Amino acid sequence: MPGEIDKPLISHHLVDSDGSLAEPPVGALKVGILGSGDFARSLATRLVGSGFSVVVGSRNPKRTAGLFPSSAQVTFQEEAVTSPGIIFVAVFREHYSSLCGLSDQLAGKILVDVSNPTEQEHLRHLESNAEYLASLFPTCTVVKAFNVISAWTLQAGPRDGNRQVPICSDQPEAKRTISEMVHAMGFMPLDMGSLVSAREVEAMPLHLLPAWKVPALLALGLFVCFFAYNFTRDVLQPYVQEGKNKFYKLPVSVVNTTLPCVAYVLLSLVYLPGVLAATLQLRRGTKYHRFPDWLDHWLQHRKQIGLLSFFCAALHALYSFCLPLRRSHRYDLVNLAVKQMLTNKSHLWVEEEVWRMEIYLSLGVLALGTLSLLAITSLPSIANSLNWREFSFVQSTLGFVALVLSTLHTLTYGWTRAFEESRYKFYLPPTFTLTLLVPCVIILAKGLFLLPCFSRRLTKIRRGWEKDGAVKFTLPADSILAEKTSHV
Repeated sequence: MPGEIDKPLISHHLVDSDGSLAEPPVGALKVGILGSGDFARSLATRLVGSGFSVVVGSRNPKRTAGLFPSSAQVTFQEEAVTSPGIIFVAVFREHYSSLCGLSDQLAGKILVDVSNPTEQEHLRHLESNAEYLASLFPTCTVVKAFNVISAWTLQAGPRDGNRQVPICSDQPEAKRTISEMVHAMGFMPLDMGSLVSAREVEAMPLHLLPAWKVPALLALGLFVCFFAYNFTRDVLQPYVQEGKNKFYKLPVSVVNTTLPCVAYVLLSLVYLPGVLAATLQLRRGTKYHRFPDWLDHWLQHRKQIGLLSFFCAALHALYSFCLPLRRSHRYDLVNLAVKQMLTNKSHLWVEEEVWRMEIYLSLGVLALGTLSLLAITSLPSIANSLNWREFSFVQSTLGFVALVLSTLHTLTYGWTRAFEESRYKFYLPPTFTLTLLVPCVIILAKGLFLLPCFSRRLTKIRRGWEKDGAVKFTLPADSILAEKTSHV
């Protein structure tokens, strides 16, 4: 809309409502900001709230002065860089050259580059924005920082966003100064080394959920495989062999049959690498040998795999609630009632099936509730409030309980179906029998590790013991003992 483009994206009501932003304390460190965009306004708000004196350099100070805290001085760029020793450069890379006229005033100062390139710019330019800025101002010390922090996080506070701020520069003293500022603003500095690392730091905001790529592809692959398998058994087989059209099952029924399979297998894949790691340690007799790279990556992705398992299980519960709402389900109930009347059966009750369904549903609810607890405790805000023993108990012990409950839930669902010939459609076994393979192996292995012959040895290894790992230490000549063997 006309006139809307001039309005700021971030409101300054927060600034007006906070009386602490009225005036900086006496003797506060003066910091300059070049730029008047959303990030510059949020940065000024956070700096003023953290006790710094802020002066903002803008090409049009009269128009932008009302968007900044009242205690922040908004002036022209030439005046803004005169007194502060630290200048935040909050402009885009293509505008760096417009600052070259300030080279004399900026000499000897610390320039903090907060910019981020687009994905195309990152691929096109061989040097980072910070390195390019350093080449334009060789008499200045350039520090890369705050580029991974959003404008909203700066304004709302670190409690609502990531607390880590990667910092890199060629001057250790400049990094130390900016690190102290980061601490004062409520964030955690992360030293990334020299300015050469700026390209890596600038690539961080360009990554879209990098830790989720492999788990998501794994979950998608499992879903496609199980969906195709269930489609073949539940839809294609009746159509080919019996001439029945059951394609209406695809949107809900087949999906609902597929989701618990994916959730169950993903949950088992969370605890399978732990079993493999323990087996390797028992075989090697030490914990000081690196695991294979594939196992290392697998162990690092367990959190994401577990959350995807919970997601699929929650969807399965929602789909199950929707099953009675389908029109096909209502037709089946009517047809069953008519069939019962025609056969003169006044009472239909199978005790075994009643108990099976009661136990099956109860175990499913317990398994989903336990998975919910695991998912909640994996959130950083909750995990940080737990000590290591509490976190380990929830994620390891309760996680294994969830796997056992899920296994019992699957077994009560299958009951005797695995032994009925009519269940093998196209000679394919029921889907639940395939999903039981990996979890049963894990439960069996966990049971074996509880035996004293394995558990004691595994505990010793994890406390530093090594098989045939005696280390000899030579003591001084005047010592009574010439040498001593240590197993630490």
